[in-house]
Amino acid sequence: MTVNQILSTKGKEVYSILSTNTVYEALTVMSEKNIGAILIIEDGILKGVLSERDYARKIVLKAKSSKKALVHEIMETDVVTVKPSDNLDYCMELMSTKRVRHLPVLENNTVIGIISISDVVKAIIEIQKDTIQHLNSYITQ
Repeated sequence: MTVNQILSTKGKEVYSILSTNTVYEALTVMSEKNIGAILIIEDGILKGVLSERDYARKIVLKAKSSKKALVHEIMETDVVTVKPSDNLDYCMELMSTKRVRHLPVLENNTVIGIISISDVVKAIIEIQKDTIQHLNSYITQ
């Protein structure tokens, strides 16, 4: 299964903010959309990603104010991305080795979606269910 297949099921909706937004504004969007990370896209270019983990480690634990801190102060700028043609094994490897939970999907340097660890795990479970069903059919014939 590929990233594109996940996006075709999940959808390609992407939520983004600007690096000049406050962290509080970013968290508000994340809460409203029920997402764990938000992309920072400016002039059509992916500039970074802000996750709940970034907030916890760089705002809460340092006793900063999310209403005063700007997104660019805490966002991750070294963003790990994937292509629509990448397979799930590659995504799992990236997520594990890079210790990230969200992978923006780029095609021709344009963000066309985002997948999370949850999306990948759900897809793998579906693949395993299909495999088990095929094996059961084979055994019972």
